[in-house]
Amino acid sequence: MKAAELLVRCLEEEGVRFIYGVPGEENLDVMDALLGSSIRFITTRHEQGAAFMADVEGRLTGRPGVCLSTLGPGATNLVTGVADANLDHAPVVAIAGQAATSRLHKESHQVLDLVNLFQPITKYATQILNPEIIPEVVRKAFKTASSAKQGACFIEFPENIAHIADLEAQPLRPVPVTLPHPAPERVAAVAEVISQAQFPLILAGNGVVRARCCDALVAFAEKLNIPVVTTFMAKGAIPDSHRLSLGTVGLQAHDYVSCGFDRADVIICVGYDLVEYPPRLWHRSGDRKIIHLDTHPAEVDAFYQVTDGALGDFRATLAAVAGLARPYHGALHERLHEAILRELHADDDDVEFPVKPQRIVADLRRALAPEDIVICDVGAHKLWMARMYPCERPNTCVISNGFASMGIAVPGAVAAKLNFPQRKVVAVTGDAGFLMNSQEIETAMRLALPLVILIWNDQAYGLIEWKQQIQFGRSAHVRFTNPDFVKYAQAFGARGFRISRTEELLPVLREALACDTVAIIDCPVDYRENLRLTQKLGEMICPI
Repeated sequence: MKAAELLVRCLEEEGVRFIYGVPGEENLDVMDALLGSSIRFITTRHEQGAAFMADVEGRLTGRPGVCLSTLGPGATNLVTGVADANLDHAPVVAIAGQAATSRLHKESHQVLDLVNLFQPITKYATQILNPEIIPEVVRKAFKTASSAKQGACFIEFPENIAHIADLEAQPLRPVPVTLPHPAPERVAAVAEVISQAQFPLILAGNGVVRARCCDALVAFAEKLNIPVVTTFMAKGAIPDSHRLSLGTVGLQAHDYVSCGFDRADVIICVGYDLVEYPPRLWHRSGDRKIIHLDTHPAEVDAFYQVTDGALGDFRATLAAVAGLARPYHGALHERLHEAILRELHADDDDVEFPVKPQRIVADLRRALAPEDIVICDVGAHKLWMARMYPCERPNTCVISNGFASMGIAVPGAVAAKLNFPQRKVVAVTGDAGFLMNSQEIETAMRLALPLVILIWNDQAYGLIEWKQQIQFGRSAHVRFTNPDFVKYAQAFGARGFRISRTEELLPVLREALACDTVAIIDCPVDYRENLRLTQKLGEMICPI
């Protein structure tokens, strides 16, 4: 068989169902080999969209998403999505065609040193210079991408290597990677610190979601009666309705959830990555005891000085610690839980127009079932969604908050719907982020994927304006104009809706979700609420 066919067979052996990408001259052999494959190639309209699709597939399934490009500009277009996956710890394998090895030593048309380009933004980047090593390279890339902490890997495949025929090499069989159990002495030390705590608090991060161990986290919290705060990327790790849930941390302001950190003397970090929310923002005093429960040692940070910790499989670690530690008998968190719920739902039925962010979030939650999926873009709307959108299950509100790149929502929704066709999928995006990858609407239409795109329209880079107003009391260079989003939707053959009264939003959401095609909703948003929230949080009095 040809080297390109061997590559495809190796990808099949890894269980790959979709490859997202753009065909080009230097990946012709791979494209041809895919014609006889069980793998479905998803032709995208831009390589960045392909990388974001692989990124979101990796987050939602736990299996590496795969994206493919040609050399040069095709490969550089992958960079943002690959970097996003790597910093957010989503498993992804990116493959790029390359010029023939006979011209890599000199200045040549569209040739870049792709391995060195991708090395700083991946866990593993390599070049295939011998077709016989394809099985090893593919197996290593998938193993590395999947191993904790997950991330992105990159493979460069020169066109002349892809064309080599008469190979006898065979794919390598994937072997599951198992994590060790924590050391008993570390478990005992952690349990002792927790047992002595006056007000313990759990900070759950994306690692526990990636490990598919949220049920173990909830059981741990319930057994020890310890309240739980989640990062943006761990929303749903504990149901927001749970009595021990204190919501989501992530605003760079003193929110209600910050009251829990103020009061806590022991903070138990479970699967927390520092990239999700800097410790200096929730541990300003630097005097709390920090417990680190993870698969990897803690990152070095002046505000994250670990008192004790245990490394290993999350289920084994949480069960072992819970078996030794004494439960917490306080009830201060119950008042905080009730105060958070009251505050978060205070404006659920507000009818002012343009629509307040709080009402948009509330109506979206009313329209969706607990298992439905929201892919949230980056912008001011992200902060409102992260803070106020209630999640009962993990991976039902996907937020990029490590690399935090704009443009992820629309392509991410395509990947979500492909992988979970039975669930409703909504891309929540600002008008700025929407137009960064709106070309993938055509991809969704071509694939007949019914999904909803909810645009929070303020004709500005709203998050930047929010920060400018806080810092300088004025804005600069953040305003722009938009096309008619309803006509824009119709130009793709999609349905378009525009909200002209706040009371229309929920019925329109329900109609859009019932469509058998892509539906785009243009919803004007009142971002005056941004500064009102900042002022409100500045005047907030903790209820505990």
